[in-house]
Amino acid sequence: MQYATTRGPRPDRRRFLRAAGATGLLALTGGAAACAVDAGLETAAPGPGDVIRIGYVTPETGPLAPLGEAERFVATAMGEILSARPITVGGRPHRVEILTRDSQSDGQRAADVAAGLALDDRVHLVLVSAGADTVNAVSDQCEAAGVPCVAASTPWQSWFHLRGGRPESPFRWTYLMSWGMEDAQAVYADLWDEVATNRVVGAFWSNSAEGLAWNSPGTGLPAALAERGYTLVDPGVFEDGTPDFSAWIDAFRAADAQVLLGVASPLDLETFWRQAAERDYRPRIATIGRGARVPASVERLDPPVVNLGTEVSWSPSHPFTSSLTGMSAGDLAAEYTARTGRQWTQPIGFAHALFEVAAAAFGAVGSIDDREGVARAIAGMRLDTVIGPVDFTAGPVPGVAKTPLAGGQWQTGETHPFELVVVSNARYPQVPTAGRVEPLG
Repeated sequence: MQYATTRGPRPDRRRFLRAAGATGLLALTGGAAACAVDAGLETAAPGPGDVIRIGYVTPETGPLAPLGEAERFVATAMGEILSARPITVGGRPHRVEILTRDSQSDGQRAADVAAGLALDDRVHLVLVSAGADTVNAVSDQCEAAGVPCVAASTPWQSWFHLRGGRPESPFRWTYLMSWGMEDAQAVYADLWDEVATNRVVGAFWSNSAEGLAWNSPGTGLPAALAERGYTLVDPGVFEDGTPDFSAWIDAFRAADAQVLLGVASPLDLETFWRQAAERDYRPRIATIGRGARVPASVERLDPPVVNLGTEVSWSPSHPFTSSLTGMSAGDLAAEYTARTGRQWTQPIGFAHALFEVAAAAFGAVGSIDDREGVARAIAGMRLDTVIGPVDFTAGPVPGVAKTPLAGGQWQTGETHPFELVVVSNARYPQVPTAGRVEPLG
């Protein structure tokens, strides 16, 4: 399905690099700015007051910092792109100023900086990702202040239900593009089904917005997994930063839980994994949400673990293209690696797509001060992005656009110690697999 966008013909990769004007000028910075002409962005100089201010809240420090590293990179690059090639609003070019704020991996801090962006900096739009606690806190502040906000990359149930959302009375200013718990449970169970186990699942959930969504009796994983024939062992939630997981590990050993399911920060996953090895708990397969989405988190695990599973919301093999720069998912990942020397990571795609939505929304209004117009533009948006088709009109609840989800495992890599390989695509066959499901090494 092709959705309408606000841009002209997409430049191919070769044309894109020629537009950069020099080899080595990377597409996420100057190269993509040159390509922005073909993406429908204005090239004339804006007036002194024609500045779109976009706030971006991300964890630069704290236990979620591994998730925020790629987001900071994309935000910086997009600032250069959109300043060099302004967006036309009401017939006039507007440059873009991006104000990044560190959530410090804390929900209250995220709320505070969001309030500052809305009330002090008077931004025209706020973007946010990197986990439900951050996303929900920022979204609530924007809803209260009447500032449009687009969030990403957290289960829609944690964003909608935990904020008190009701389909008959939707949020007015806040929007989310992401997958849902129904996708996560299907992906995880598909992975588990490929490995011979006793179908007993040990679950450890953080006492966070995301963890509470995953273990919700009504909308989370427990009921769905029971329907698939799995028995859940749930010792209860844990607080972020827990130093001792022995109670959970001993419960899993006693029940012979051969499947491990977790929702934890990278720091808590590291602590749990070390103590599981010390107490000789060895599951046959493990799938970890939140803390195993980026390579830095997996590489820190001691002892090392091969074939650790997680959800894959974006990868270089996703067959999608940016509406803003014309780059494919593969090109975007390759440019990130070329610029940083580091392996691609899932948050790159969602951070990029947030700016695609922002550019399309401002391009659809007559004035940057028309906050209601920007919100309406997002609510009615159907846009092809680098993470896939984004359709805010389709639901499953008002203000949410569903995105694809596949299953992956961190397998032994050719270039890096561990590389995330897509091994399950039952929900979205258009995302190609590159390997098969394997038990934990």
